[in-house]
Amino acid sequence: MTQTWIYTIGSVLLVSIISMIGIVAVLFTKEKLKSIILFLVAFSAGALFGDAMLHLIPEAIEENGFSNSISLYVIAGILLFFVLEKIIHWRHCHEISCDEHPHKLAAMNLIGDGIHNLIDGMVIAGSFSLSKELGMATTLAVILHEIPQEIGDFGILLYAGIKPKKAIIYNFISALFAIIGAIIALTIGSHTTNFTSIIVPLTAGGFIYIAGSDLIPELHKEVKLSKSLIQFAAILMGIGLMLLLLIGE
Repeated sequence: MTQTWIYTIGSVLLVSIISMIGIVAVLFTKEKLKSIILFLVAFSAGALFGDAMLHLIPEAIEENGFSNSISLYVIAGILLFFVLEKIIHWRHCHEISCDEHPHKLAAMNLIGDGIHNLIDGMVIAGSFSLSKELGMATTLAVILHEIPQEIGDFGILLYAGIKPKKAIIYNFISALFAIIGAIIALTIGSHTTNFTSIIVPLTAGGFIYIAGSDLIPELHKEVKLSKSLIQFAAILMGIGLMLLLLIGE
């Protein structure tokens, strides 16, 4: 139990530190940053699909046996993230300035990101509660998704007129909500025997939703064949990385 707490808190701290990567947004032109982010988006989409299909769902089946309840939890995860996105306008626009994010939505972006990070913390905690290997794979998938998201979030805050130093601080505070989520999940999990059997397939559904509904549509904005092939290769690389972690187990 102590080891689970150590691994979980250490992992969510690492994920929180990733929020500082947004500062790179000031080092590149808008076009250069867009090309970099879209590659990372493709890579993280593959990693999220890979983690859901190769790690989370098989682990849920291995722990509890296959039943319709697992499929229903996966579907519930997809619907849950759909509802969350509708309620808090949780967007994954990965451009340094996006018309969908007018100035007045900077606060909403931070609130949505905080809730997102809270869920990330719960997801990581639930994965580590099952096994160290599953926790590490899920942490990596979250990190790969956080990198383009945090760069995009940082760009949104700059576009909203917030100074770079304050934008970094605000992003980091929002990222720390992952620790709160992890503590909540570990506390609940220690008193609920079927917590992981619910949170793991729910997480798989959430990852599938994020990758398929938020990330893939961003990639479709690029229609040039050469760049589309690079994106496809990046998706395969993300899936391949999750496959390598599976082999390593």
